[in-house]
Parts: sequence; C-alpha cells; structure tokens
Amino acid sequence: MNQNQPIKDICFVIHSLQAGGMERVMSELLNFFAAKKEYRVHLVLYGIKRDVFYTIADNIKIYRPDFTFDNAKRLKSTIKTHFFLRSTIKKINPISVLSFGERWNSMVLLALYGTKIPVYVSDRAQPDKSLGKVHNLLRAFLYPKATGIIAQTQKAEDIFKRMYPHNNFKVIGNPIRQIESTGEVRENVILMVGRYIKSKQQDVLIEIFSKLNAPDWKLVLVGYDHLKQKNQHQWEALAKQLKVSDRVVFAGKQEDVEHYYNTSKIFAFSSASEGFPNVIGEAMSAQLPVVAFDCIAGPSDLVIDSINGFLIPLNNKELFAEKLQFLIDNPWEIESMGKKSKAFITQFEMNYICTEFENFIVSN
Repeated sequence: MNQNQPIKDICFVIHSLQAGGMERVMSELLNFFAAKKEYRVHLVLYGIKRDVFYTIADNIKIYRPDFTFDNAKRLKSTIKTHFFLRSTIKKINPISVLSFGERWNSMVLLALYGTKIPVYVSDRAQPDKSLGKVHNLLRAFLYPKATGIIAQTQKAEDIFKRMYPHNNFKVIGNPIRQIESTGEVRENVILMVGRYIKSKQQDVLIEIFSKLNAPDWKLVLVGYDHLKQKNQHQWEALAKQLKVSDRVVFAGKQEDVEHYYNTSKIFAFSSASEGFPNVIGEAMSAQLPVVAFDCIAGPSDLVIDSINGFLIPLNNKELFAEKLQFLIDNPWEIESMGKKSKAFITQFEMNYICTEFENFIVSN
C-alpha cells in the first residue's frame, strides 16, 4: 500500500453472525479485508441475535442497535432498525456496502435509498424462493436500485436476470475452507452437516439410511435445532421407529467440524433448498465423495455426477440409497472419488474468492 494513499472505509451488513453458511462466508470476507492495510472494516449487526459465533479480527469495528428487537412490536422495531441502519452507515460513509441475506437486503437498500452510497447485495438461499407477497414486491422494486447483485451460481444468475432489470450481476461462489488431513483414521461413517431444519431433510436421510445394507456403518448428523423448529426430538423418534437409533448420531453444534470431515468416509446431503452449500465444498476439500439431491442451485456447481460423487433428482430416495450402497460396497470408489473431490474444489480457494468479491465491490 502507498503510504500516501487514504484508507478506505468499507462496510459489511448482516443480520447475524450465528453459526451458519452465510455467516461463515461473511466472517471470512471480514477477516480478508481486515488483513489489508488499505481498508478500515466496519460490521453492522442489526438482527435479533447480535452475538458473534465466528472468530473475526480485532480491528473490525462492530455496530449494534442500542435497543432490543421486540417481536411483539415488530413494526416499531423494524422502523427503529431502519433508522439505525441509515444513520449508522451514513456516519461511516463507506466507499461500498456489502449486504447478505435474501430477507434482509431489502431493508438495507430501503434504509440507504437516496444516499448515493454504493450497495451490493447477495441472496444466500434458493434463488427462486418466494419470500411472500410483501418481500417479493420489495425485492422487485429495490434490487434494481442496488449497485450490483452477486449470485452464488450460474443458475442463480440466470434466474435473477429474469427477475430483476439490472446490468451489473456477478457470479461468485463461496470461499471454501481447505480441510487439511489430520491423519485420523476414517471410520464407516456417512456424514451430514447442516442445521436441523425441515428444508435440510435429515429425516429423509435417516429413512434412506435405514434401507441400506450397512450394519457396521453410522450416520452422523452435525447440526442443531434452528428457526424455532424443534426437529431433533422428532427425528430421534423416527430413527428409533426405523430401528437405527443405535447407528444414527445427533452430534449437535460443533466448532471442530474438521474432525468429523476427517473421520468420515462419505458425505450425504439431503437438502431440498440451497443457495451455495459450503458444507459440500468443505467435505470435498476433506477428500469425501458426495451424494446430494440436485436442488435448484448449489450442488450441481460442485458435484460432477459419477466423477466426484452423485447428483440425485430431488427426493428420489431410492436412487439416493442405491448410490450410497454403491459406495459402501466399493471402497476403492470412495477413495477415487474423494481424490477428485479435493482436486476440483481448489478453484474455490479462500483468497481467490475473496479477491473476486474485492474486485467487484471496490473496483467495480
């Protein structure tokens, strides 16, 4: 950096930094920019839960509302949040704002409407997912006002181009953490990582697992109840009903997910709705073959069918079970596909993807 070059203020806006794929990507972008001397990094956390799960650099300045978001007085709290966002970001006066979250980007765009502060937005979920009449109308009006729109996959960009009249789209996949081998012994484990929410369909995976001829294998589910859904108890009951409760492990929330990647043999992903599934990329980095439902966006950008895993038509449980059984019965295929997974995922290396973000939101 040129010593005479002024430091640039850049602002990242997100409702939460709780455990989750979107939140992890945001934390990694924050750390990438914070490590560069030419930037002063600001983080605005404005959702209901404002604690930080991920480790972020000490030189990042964090802003939180000085009031609690009261769901019982939702309209009042939303209006207060709107003015908090507007006043806080105007004081920061950044060269650029990056906002994450399909339900939240509209609030940020509305709060900064008319300020001339460049705002870049990125949805982090299924691109054609309806958010309800009000949210859909807000997005239709506000997204064209954004300086730029970031899509996670080519399929997502194609959908967004049909939805929003805009000429500044950019496809940027997620930065994938490279999972280094720890030399731990791999066990007969099928792993899934994801919050225990209905769209992830761990119950479907438990049902599929119960049909396998694999008495010495376990299904390990890393995750936790979320979105006020209390699914773990029901899914534990389902495993018991299907007589596999002794082989289905609910591992809960884990900070050391690497241990699970490094001690498993197959990664299974039963989600029905995605934006860009980070956990698939991490599993591939850990040299695991992946069996995944081919939901609308995400898995098909990572899994090359029959090369580094298998893409299954959505909710074809029979074929999903068939491919898992194939891998279980052919351990050399697990090893071969796993090596191809690791080789493929290097294109989503952290610094490369973060630089793509930098080039778009700073140099654009």
